[in-house]
Amino acid sequence: LNTVISASEKNSKWSRALHFLRIMVQTKVESDIISLSAAISACEKAGEWEKALGLFSLIAQSKMELNAITFSAAISACDKGCKWGKALQLVSVMTQSKVKLDRLVVSAASSACEKG
Repeated sequence: LNTVISASEKNSKWSRALHFLRIMVQTKVESDIISLSAAISACEKAGEWEKALGLFSLIAQSKMELNAITFSAAISACDKGCKWGKALQLVSVMTQSKVKLDRLVVSAASSACEKG
């Protein structure tokens, strides 16, 4: 299912990505950081920043380890939603989590602040 969710992300089909995540939950197939990050990215590409941050919160509350890709997708969603405050909060969480900042994260956070 990771492949299907990733394909949905690449085609900006956020609702399809979320549908397959629901199927994973219903069939008790454990989702992982890859499937959830791809779903966040699909939501980000479609401008669905609230859904992206909802998925990010699920990951943060789980035992999954957050990574730069997950943070980058969530911060990019904040950028698209003009939510600079939330983008900066995620950067703060990222540094507290000891996840290394990369160019994409800094660029997305900067862009969100410029729009704010």
